[in-house]
Order: sequence, then C-alpha cells, then structure tokens
Amino acid sequence: MEKTDFNSLDIKKLNTNKGLHTLLGQETYSPAKALRFLDYEKKLKKLQIELVRLQTWVMNKEERVIVIFEGRDAAGKGGAIRRMTERINQRNYRIVALPKPNDEEKSQWYFQRYINQFPNAGEIVFFDRSWYNRAVVEPVNGFCTAKEYDVFMNQVNDFERMITESGIRLVKIYMSISKTEQAKRFKEIKSDPLKQWKMTPVDEKAQELWDEYTKYKKLMFENTNKGNLPFKVIKANRKTSTRIGVIQHVLDAIPYDKNLKV
Repeated sequence: MEKTDFNSLDIKKLNTNKGLHTLLGQETYSPAKALRFLDYEKKLKKLQIELVRLQTWVMNKEERVIVIFEGRDAAGKGGAIRRMTERINQRNYRIVALPKPNDEEKSQWYFQRYINQFPNAGEIVFFDRSWYNRAVVEPVNGFCTAKEYDVFMNQVNDFERMITESGIRLVKIYMSISKTEQAKRFKEIKSDPLKQWKMTPVDEKAQELWDEYTKYKKLMFENTNKGNLPFKVIKANRKTSTRIGVIQHVLDAIPYDKNLKV
C-alpha cells in the first residue's frame, strides 16, 4: 500500500530540484516512490563514502580482498557491483566475469583460472559469478560430470581455507530472488533493445529449471556451511534495498579503519 500521509520533511524533500526531477521523471506519478528513491540515494552516497574509506585502507595496508557474487540469473549481481565500484578508484579494483573455459583451461585444475584473477596487494576483486558455477549452474545445465561436481564439492572448503590462510579476505554473497520476480525481469530484459544481449540460452531455461536450481543451491549452502565461510544471503526482489544491503554487508565483513580520512 502506498504512503498517502506526508510530513513536512517529506514535502521539503520533494520540493528540492532533485526531488522534483525524481517525481516528474517517473512513468507513474508516485510521491511515495519518489521519496523511497531519494532516501535510497542518500543512504547509497553515505555507504559509497565508506567504500572509498575501505578501499583507501586496503591500499594503505596492502590488503587483498575478494568479493564474490552468486545468485540466480537476473538477480541483480551486475547492478550491485556497479553501485559498489562507481565511486572508488578504478586503478585498484577489478571486476571479473569469466566466460566459459577454453580447451586449455578445461585441461587445468578447475580453480586455476580463478586463481589467475586473484588480487595483488592493495587491490579488491569482484567476481560476478565465481568458482561456484560448478556447484549450481554447471550441474543443472549438464556442463560438468557428476564426478567433476563431487570433486569440486569435496575441495571447495579446503580451497577457501587456503585462500583465507594466505591472508586474502574473502566475502561471499548470494542474491536471492523469487521465481515471479525473475520472470518479470526476464520480460523487461527481452523488451529492452539495450538489454536484450543479456539473455543467454542458460537464462532462457532458468524458469523451466527453477526447481533444479533450488536443489543444487541448497546442497551448495549445506556444503559451504561445513566450512568457515558461509554465504551471506541477501533478498534481492527490490533492487534499491538489495544494493544497500550488499554494500553494508561488505563494509561489516572487512575490519577497515572507519576513522580513516579520505
């Protein structure tokens, strides 16, 4: 239900240049929606300042940080990463979204091509999907054998233990959306000429294979919970609150100097 009672502070927000631009720029006139977006932008700016502080700390201390994003297709992983990186120093972070492995990579240890992308001192790496492709996407779509899947599940916790024992800080995020919301986003993507390229053959089958994805997702969580690095599951049906939640979790997960001047 949309908010209909507005206090003086709400009216003041809407009466600014940004407020009027937000309100009048909507397809459907909605003061409540405009207020939510203004509050979101205010929260986002504060968190992005903290991300600059976090990155400065990482650079000064020569820390190495990996943040991995998992979730169903159209969960908003790319959008969350863009909000995290749009204000920080582009020379000291990388976004990694690996394509399917080539023949040479297929002959290597499964984790090797991900290791090749690990951060140097003073760097943050964001993985838009990660080695956990083998936990869910690959078995669901028949891209790996049952043996390859079992080997991965047996190795992944030890692999991550070695990562963290080497001094790398690892943050794991799973963005969770409903089946209805995924269908809605797929429809929007297909109808937008600027976004149609995002749809892949794997995406096209995601709704049909929803229950299979759910089965393997649960197995992934059960397995990773046996290690010391479980996923942080963030509900992702509403993009704005999701992005706030994602950034806040990363800030909470890394013990950076919150008093550092930037």
